[in-house]
Amino acid sequence: MAIVLEHKFFLSEIIGRKVYLKTQRVGRLSDMVIIETGKLPEVSHFVVDRPFGYPSLLLPWDKLTMISNTEIVFDASDPAGYERSPPEGAILLRAHILDKKILDMDDHEVEVVYDISLNFQGGKLYVSEVDFSRRRLLRRMGLKKIADWISKQSQETTVSWMYVQQLPEKIDTFKGHVKLKVLKENISDIHPVDLADILEELDGDQRLAIFKALAPEHASDTLEEVEPRVQRDLIHSIEKSHAAQLINAMSPAQAAVILAVLPTTEADELLQMMNKDSAAKVQKIIEQHDENILLFSTQKFMKMPESTKVSEVMTDFRGVARDMDVIMYVYITDEQDILKGVVDLRELIAAEPDQSIGEVMTDNVINLSPDDTLRDAVDMFDRYSFRAIPVTNAENRILAVVSFSDIRGIKPRLD
Repeated sequence: MAIVLEHKFFLSEIIGRKVYLKTQRVGRLSDMVIIETGKLPEVSHFVVDRPFGYPSLLLPWDKLTMISNTEIVFDASDPAGYERSPPEGAILLRAHILDKKILDMDDHEVEVVYDISLNFQGGKLYVSEVDFSRRRLLRRMGLKKIADWISKQSQETTVSWMYVQQLPEKIDTFKGHVKLKVLKENISDIHPVDLADILEELDGDQRLAIFKALAPEHASDTLEEVEPRVQRDLIHSIEKSHAAQLINAMSPAQAAVILAVLPTTEADELLQMMNKDSAAKVQKIIEQHDENILLFSTQKFMKMPESTKVSEVMTDFRGVARDMDVIMYVYITDEQDILKGVVDLRELIAAEPDQSIGEVMTDNVINLSPDDTLRDAVDMFDRYSFRAIPVTNAENRILAVVSFSDIRGIKPRLD
């Protein structure tokens, strides 16, 4: 079972990541092999370049144990068993798709694929979009600031892979082209992150028509992902009761971010229509700058006694993590919820199955107190670069956990 800490990747950003066989670093990711099994092709193998003239490795998806923002880990020990090249006819994302021309159904040249978007869903990694925006090209060149400026001045464009024709069995590394389908697929099947990108590129009427057709949960998730300009346009264009329903389904922090981009009168009107408890929390976040960190915390995190075996954690991980907000760490507690230590997922993957998590845990845990503020948390995340930080009381009882993803983008006032 693969543990993926990012659920959306751009190919250009994941290529070059360090690759480990358990704890042994063997090289860097060079390419990915895809197979077309349904609407979206899935990644089947990883091509790994090795230093000092060693042969490349071809590692199968079912050996993957973790992808993080810096590294990829496989459950394998002997590199020699994977020293092979991709089979003839295999489709390689970097070699065969990246930087190739996009053609329409009449073979007219449209654009060039500057990047490829991948999404992790249902235990598999799928190719979701081809991206031919100038922004992705500039970001690949290391010109992030220019890319962001360009994206504000001109329309950026991506195409869902669901509009891409099935690729030929034999595709040339240098001459291969990507063709587009004519028929559109069901918009409800598109991930909110991808759908947000699509909505940002449409004109107002088209955007509103698609957004109104979404189920409430899908619409709420998508509204969180679109840029502030589009958030304002959509909220202005739909019924206020519908907007309040969508915002009410978000966490207080996420709702505050959206309401903060609206005119005060409109935000106040929506707050009046929301659940009273949620509205009170959101109002406090909007108006104050020293919000208590518990407003941003979650109690959906993994905690286990230190006697728990590593094999038990890994075997049950999928079921345990399904309803959790924080899955990158396991917190070790006693019967009174006193925090004893923490284990990073990568440490678990590298540990021996018969070890207890108490044997591999870090017992010096950085924590927040229930009296700390958002500003304190932002400072601590900036200092330590953790992905989550626990909140403990004076007796070191764990009360909640703050995930970096829940405070990212929220900017408290600085003195």
